Amino acid sequence: MSLLIKICGLSTPETLDAALGAGADMVGFVFFPPSPRHLALAVARGLGRQAGGRATKVALTVDADDAMLASIVEALEPDILQLHGKETPARLGDIKRRFGLEVMKVLAVETRADLASLAGYVDVADRILFDARPPKGATRPGGLGAVFDWHLLQALDLELPFMVSGGLTADNVAEAVRVTRAGGVDVSSGVERAPGVKDVQMIENFIRAARAVEELTVR
Repeated sequence: MSLLIKICGLSTPETLDAALGAGADMVGFVFFPPSPRHLALAVARGLGRQAGGRATKVALTVDADDAMLASIVEALEPDILQLHGKETPARLGDIKRRFGLEVMKVLAVETRADLASLAGYVDVADRILFDARPPKGATRPGGLGAVFDWHLLQALDLELPFMVSGGLTADNVAEAVRVTRAGGVDVSSGVERAPGVKDVQMIENFIRAARAVEELTVR
């Protein structure tokens, strides 16, 4: 199975085109005002049209209500809703029924105890994204460049597709995949020259490094 590569927090036509041109499988768009990657709906509409049919579109939200989700779905027409807040399994079920879209639940990981909540999501989520737990006082739950201990996932017995995120770069993505055996990787700050400012060359370098990992794994 090929490794899924997701570039998240895209906000301009140029960087989106770089991700698409380099072969990203998923492109992520952030709808969370405290984030430097937050998109206005009008901007999202144009980027959604640009990405249409070229990659899986993912809308990242944090504890969004139904009205906000409806606005995002109408503007972006995403394929997947990435839920990065404290959404419960029941809330995931409600969202899936209401919007008819796949949902990817993000779980913050710092210690093995953080994996205990996973069991509640396996019957409702379509995939899981493991990310680093943000430090106390952080204003947003992800995109902070923090890395968690990937070895916590080594003994993971999970049939549900999962991805890893948190501080990934072109330099460490190979090790992340080797340790976790994840089916996908998700990068945001690791392809930025400043918070919220994606770098075309860094995007291309990351995707190239991730594809090289995939080739080694296949062999």
